[in-house]
Amino acid sequence: VSSSWNIGIIDGLSGWTVSVDDVPADTITRRFRYDVALVSALKDLEEDILEGLRERGLDDSTCTSGFTVVIKEACDGMGDVSEKHGGGPAVPEKAVRFSFTVMSITVQAEGEEEVVTIFQEPKPNSELSCRPLCLMFVDESDHEMLTAVLGPVVTERRAMKESRLILSIGGLLRSFRFCFRGTGYDEKMVREMEGLEASGSTYICTLCDSTRAEASQNMVLHSVTRSHEENLERYEIWRTNPFSESADELRDRVKGVSAKPFMETQPMLDALHCDIGNATEFYKIFQDEIGEMHMKSNPSREERRSWRSALDKQLRKKMKLKPVMRMNGNYARRLMTREAVEVVCELVPSEERRVALKELMELYLQMKPVWRSTCPSRDCPDQLCRYSFNSQRFADLLSTTFKYRYDGKITNYLHKTLAHVP
Repeated sequence: VSSSWNIGIIDGLSGWTVSVDDVPADTITRRFRYDVALVSALKDLEEDILEGLRERGLDDSTCTSGFTVVIKEACDGMGDVSEKHGGGPAVPEKAVRFSFTVMSITVQAEGEEEVVTIFQEPKPNSELSCRPLCLMFVDESDHEMLTAVLGPVVTERRAMKESRLILSIGGLLRSFRFCFRGTGYDEKMVREMEGLEASGSTYICTLCDSTRAEASQNMVLHSVTRSHEENLERYEIWRTNPFSESADELRDRVKGVSAKPFMETQPMLDALHCDIGNATEFYKIFQDEIGEMHMKSNPSREERRSWRSALDKQLRKKMKLKPVMRMNGNYARRLMTREAVEVVCELVPSEERRVALKELMELYLQMKPVWRSTCPSRDCPDQLCRYSFNSQRFADLLSTTFKYRYDGKITNYLHKTLAHVP
């Protein structure tokens, strides 16, 4: 990392460049050194830290150590970033961004039991609080390239987990320790980082060992068991096969961990993709209900197509919802409403099915705020209390009324919504 700027540029050909301004044309990634970025973030918050100390009645001259900073880490592919029409340098069409957010800063004054929060990020999910650390022209599916570029970040992070940062805040040197929590990953990236098989795997969950069949039999009772350490141990078993098992037995033993976990992530649920995944599922249920799928065995492709076009037409006419190629967040939000289910029910012949469909949506709308809000205990305490009950009822509906669709199979996100959100 160049000393003059503390920004490393990897150009893949001639190693490290000294200056930032004359970036070689074949640069594929630029990053800040992690410690430098954290210092810069804390200096940005200097006023807030001092104000927090004053508000809590702490003497800022005595609080020089015992500071803990919680950092949320995030990494995601940025899809198509190619230049649409312009004469700039040719850039690849895929990019990845690794970033972090300062979530909170606490202090434990010397000789005190109590840990006092002196800074809490008010908008932790806003792009304004999210600081980019590393930008790469890399496809997130290109594992070798991704790990090569993020390797140094992982190394720096590991070094900082064990050490303290001494930084001048308000004219006094203070000691900070960092707690990194990798929760800003979608399921695809978690699987990539933690060495799990891809999303279509029979091991459907990044939080527990359940298989798709098990999850559809028992929809609600699963606890969060996976962890980075366990994944590393399982990879060693996969690599060495100590019990000389067949491929299938071995795979069952390691529960789908078949690559080396590369970066630690926290078990969590990604709310946007949960929304999108569940909306996709409801969209399919709507089609099935329009075609009275519960009474048929295997309808032809033409029949299915006609149900879908009937649904699209109805949604477009009554809700001004244009059909989309791939489900996106905005479509999902508009589809998952009471209004939408009323509109769809106009096409469902049987009253009994209409009631079931409305109940399914009603339960979903009761559950959704719990994993959608920044702070459920503050924003929707009632729904939070009823979540387990609602998810149980939702699961009962799926396994009885909608059994034609959930017999031995369930989608990754329905499993997470029902089993892990509680």
